[in-house]
Amino acid sequence: MKFFKNLRTHLPTVKEIQQYRYLHIFGDSLKQQELWTFNRQSTAKGVAIGLFCAFLPMPFEMLPAIFLAALMRGNLPFALAGIWVSNPVTWIPLYTPCYLLGAKILGLQPIELAKISIFQVGWHYVALWLGCLLIGITISVSAHFIISFAWRSQVRQRWKRRKQLRLARKLRTNQQ
Repeated sequence: MKFFKNLRTHLPTVKEIQQYRYLHIFGDSLKQQELWTFNRQSTAKGVAIGLFCAFLPMPFEMLPAIFLAALMRGNLPFALAGIWVSNPVTWIPLYTPCYLLGAKILGLQPIELAKISIFQVGWHYVALWLGCLLIGITISVSAHFIISFAWRSQVRQRWKRRKQLRLARKLRTNQQ
């Protein structure tokens, strides 16, 4: 957990965040302690929220991520970090499978980007959103369970290691 201790030193405190005037649009929701703590549940929720919002085909994904993190009490720094999976370099490999899935579900024939006209955008945009929502939900739920499982297994390993150290210490004291 040294990673979280180091990260905590670089993140602003809740009081420092409250001083930013432009963050007052979120009201008191950014004052919640769960948004800034690094425990299993808030971290897993934060990553899941960030990955879900990364799959939203829209600009300014950070705004829904902030609102969802405040609503679901997920870790805000990890929610914002998860969004950066989506950037102009990754849009084509990220959104193409989503569009193809949505087009298949809606029964649309996928069209080439060069042949698209303004009249064809409607249903194909719906197909993109449908695929993005389905894949975003799947990936975010999977990430939540993977992080929770990894966190729990790490805690179990630490408990087991501590138990072995206590047993070894007890054996040494008994032999003396």
